[in-house]
Amino acid sequence: VQLQASGGGLVQAGGSLRLSCAASGRTFSRYVTGWFRQAPGKDREFVTAIEWNGAAYYADSVKGRFTISRDNAKNTVYLQMNSLKPEDTAVYYCAAAPLLGIPTMRNVASYNYWGQGTQVTVSS
Repeated sequence: VQLQASGGGLVQAGGSLRLSCAASGRTFSRYVTGWFRQAPGKDREFVTAIEWNGAAYYADSVKGRFTISRDNAKNTVYLQMNSLKPEDTAVYYCAAAPLLGIPTMRNVASYNYWGQGTQVTVSS
């Protein structure tokens, strides 16, 4: 599976962005796909993940502002980010794994495949 993340950019606080993660591979629709982010000088952290059936999980810091979705026909997962804050500034990565339990979805080490990252910058 190869992943290609896109959609990052510069936005003012309170604005919105939509990230996309396009995947190759016929079995991608059965994979768990997650979004992680990494700010300068910080560890990569979990943002959200979605199972093949659409069940979604969020970090507390983005709950109610971010929405993950997937279009299996297009092999693409989306991250709609609303009410952006300066602290959301980071490089955002999408990742995928064939089978994950709920407790392990938040762990960087659980994912087999990673996209290249896309920069999101939120100005105050």
